[in-house]
Amino acid sequence: MITAHAASARARAMCQTCPIIPVLVVHDVAHARPLAEALVAGGLTVLEVTLRTEQALDVIAEMAKVEGAIVGAGTVLSREDVDASIAAGATFAVSPGATDMLLDAAEAAGLPILPGAATASEAMRLLERGYDMLKFFPAEAAGGVNMLKSLGGPLPQIGFCPTGGVSPKNAASYLALDNVICAGGSWVAPAAMVEAGDWAGITALAKAAAAL
Repeated sequence: MITAHAASARARAMCQTCPIIPVLVVHDVAHARPLAEALVAGGLTVLEVTLRTEQALDVIAEMAKVEGAIVGAGTVLSREDVDASIAAGATFAVSPGATDMLLDAAEAAGLPILPGAATASEAMRLLERGYDMLKFFPAEAAGGVNMLKSLGGPLPQIGFCPTGGVSPKNAASYLALDNVICAGGSWVAPAAMVEAGDWAGITALAKAAAAL
């Protein structure tokens, strides 16, 4: 069991360790460990494996074996997702939104969660519950840098991790905002490089992202 305040504090502390959290969609379990090793070698230690493939839970289990990797599950939508993610070895969860059922399940299981919000009302509701570290999703579609800047005025106590459309071209603009703690991005692990096993290339991309 974990309180919302404690869960959010742990999520914030984790987000403060890296400017970019890789958002990973991995189709082949064989790629899991070398991919995690490449990202960690580049300085990105917090890894989000999205539950969008049949192999995702096995990928989490393999990545969790990599020294220095902090592995979590993304696209967590249900109580079943929470339980399965923990069983696989995930130490945090990320969701595109938030429901009472999902937050109840994460808190009961003791799993820190980064719940998603895209509007002031959604952010206020989560803050009222005890969450002050949120995922801003879908970042670019929901107004991007300008929207986050606007939310920072009335809600300065909330920290955000924008995800969705964040790229090397705009990541620095997001990270320059006072209320952005880190950002989520998939560009550090391009599918073509993963398929080719270009781990050195991925490490180079991770180093550039870690330096933002």
